[in-house]
Amino acid sequence: MRIILKEDVPNLGKSGEVVTVKDGYGRNYLLPRKLAVLANEKNIKHLEHEKAVIAARQAKLKSAAEGQAQSLSAVKVTITRKVGEQDKLYGSVTALDIAEALAAQGQKIDRRHIHLPEPIKTLGTFDVDVRLHSEVRATIQVEVAAEQ
Repeated sequence: MRIILKEDVPNLGKSGEVVTVKDGYGRNYLLPRKLAVLANEKNIKHLEHEKAVIAARQAKLKSAAEGQAQSLSAVKVTITRKVGEQDKLYGSVTALDIAEALAAQGQKIDRRHIHLPEPIKTLGTFDVDVRLHSEVRATIQVEVAAEQ
């Protein structure tokens, strides 16, 4: 099945590309979620017109992400947790905890954009990657402190 992607799909392609996928994937996943449309003559002609609109949208999203990355680079997040012996945390600090702490500081970030290879389980200061756009990343400092 040939389709035209309307949005970026990981491991498949970027918006505006014409790709070939298996029938079931296109019919049951991409088309119902409006991530793609069928690649017929009408839609391909429409794609030519939409490429300029898509490029402008991507540039706007990238510039907004770059602005947000600059404001995030100055942010330092402090999270307090109960600790046991040898400064081991009861539980862990996850991307959701970091997203909530950022929201409390006025920075609205989706938890899925916070790249944490594994949950933080010790006290200290950590550099955490935030992927705001496919080409824009920011690093924030997360300090995990003991609860008093």
